[in-house]
Amino acid sequence: MHETAGGHMLLEGVILLGFALFFVLTFRRLGLGATLGYLVAGAVVGPHVLGLVGGAEAKLNFAELGITVLLFIVGLELAPQRLFRMRKEIFGVGLLQVALCGIALSALIYVTTGFSLQASIAIGLPLALSSTAQVLPMLQSAGRLRTPFGERAFAVLLFQDLSLIPLITIVSALSRKPDVTEGPPGWQAALIAAVAIVGLIVAGRYLLRPLFRLIGVMGEREMFVVAALFTIVGAAALMASLGLSTALGAFIAGVMLASSPYRHELEADVEPFRSILLGLFFLSIGMMLDLPAIADRPLFVGLMALGLVATKALVIGFIGLLIRMPWRRALALGLLLSQGGEFGFVLFAQAQNGLIIAPEAASLFGAVVTLSMATTPFLMMATRRIRAEAEGHGGEREGPKADGASALVVGYGRFGQTVTQMLVAAGIRVTIIDRNVDLIDLAGTYGAQVYFGDGTRIDLLRQAGAGEARAILFCLDGDQASADLMASVKEQFPDAAILVRAFDRRAVVALNDAPVDFVVRELFESAISMARNALESLGENLQAIDEAESAYRDRDCERLEQQFASGDFLAGRDRIFVQRD
Repeated sequence: MHETAGGHMLLEGVILLGFALFFVLTFRRLGLGATLGYLVAGAVVGPHVLGLVGGAEAKLNFAELGITVLLFIVGLELAPQRLFRMRKEIFGVGLLQVALCGIALSALIYVTTGFSLQASIAIGLPLALSSTAQVLPMLQSAGRLRTPFGERAFAVLLFQDLSLIPLITIVSALSRKPDVTEGPPGWQAALIAAVAIVGLIVAGRYLLRPLFRLIGVMGEREMFVVAALFTIVGAAALMASLGLSTALGAFIAGVMLASSPYRHELEADVEPFRSILLGLFFLSIGMMLDLPAIADRPLFVGLMALGLVATKALVIGFIGLLIRMPWRRALALGLLLSQGGEFGFVLFAQAQNGLIIAPEAASLFGAVVTLSMATTPFLMMATRRIRAEAEGHGGEREGPKADGASALVVGYGRFGQTVTQMLVAAGIRVTIIDRNVDLIDLAGTYGAQVYFGDGTRIDLLRQAGAGEARAILFCLDGDQASADLMASVKEQFPDAAILVRAFDRRAVVALNDAPVDFVVRELFESAISMARNALESLGENLQAIDEAESAYRDRDCERLEQQFASGDFLAGRDRIFVQRD
């Protein structure tokens, strides 16, 4: 019996993976993205076409962990300070989007379908939510999550997650089964949510960080994976037990670990789980697509999906204009968030249980949400030229790929350009990464191939061929090349020499214990060169100039050694050359 069940599960797994592989590769080849490939693959193997795989709802419940892992990874990239800086975007733009889209869609459904006002609200409000599972991977793969445009889109998605409890409360209030209590009152649910969030923050600070520090000291690499999954599933389970968004719990856990030394390693360890589970999530959505419902009322489903996408695109675009985004960027934001979201299925089921809408309506609007998800890749591809003009040089560019280069240069500003040209002059093959698309386009006019992406991400470095490179050169502005990042890079790519441009001596001191092969202050050598020329102009002979340079270098090195040893930036002040009267 067990062997039969196990064999059946393996057979279903082979079928799902095989169809997913075929359709995702096909749709990627056509430039339509992986999401649409997964949706079509799920629909084909599901009960309404070939009927090869069943149990879509059970698979969906498990695959929703993919969204949870995704929000955990996003949380790792958002330190609390950065999240605080985004508060106006989250609670201002996010609130405006959910409210205006909810009102507009409820009105659209009420006017066009003949549904009651309660039913229109119970359907319209969930449709105001967009698909976090679809939008965030699109922003990540394009390297735009950390851009102002990406942060704005993420702020809206995060508020949508936060709004789940108020929306559940509203749908419960509309229920035609007032005698059945499905949860605590709205104010009590909000209080529980607040307590749970505070509890996660405290646990992250006083339990999770010490736990990962202990694992780091032990050097048990596989335990990082176990601890990361424990953190994600534990935070999700806590939120689920309280009727809250599981993804929100994982996101908070991620934010609490964003400033820890293990952020990059955690991100690299859980990334494969995110990809697999999100793929299964969209396969399950495709399997649940009610094709008979669409076949019975194809015009209704098609027009309603069109109305949903058009309404949200217009309303969100209008909000973009209100907050003074360029009109084409506002359009891009509207199109990116125009689809229905995965939480729609949850709220439709609650509305059905509350006798607000019939099962047929829940099925039809579930199909509308799925169809709207399928339109997003087409819309983004069809409007690429408009958005490229709009965004000027802020659009998407080609991401990095492994091409057998010996050196990987991260950052192609004035420093990185000089480094790269010397390597090329010596006949070294180089892969270059930068996320400034203005600079990428300018470099292209000179014949240089610069790939678009965030070179501080381990997964992107691997995609660029860091595993085969003999040297990785971080030529970045500011303090982006932190000691924690360098430690993660060295662990992931131990065979590559790591060379770092440091902004100033503070950055050099911070990198003292980092596993790097070479660090240079960005202005150090050029300042010495200018001083040598100044001495020559003042009539000093070559021997005197060499002696002055040697004396300065020796004292500067002694000062750095004292600062390394003490950790005090003021150490070694007596080694500074000071002019005295």
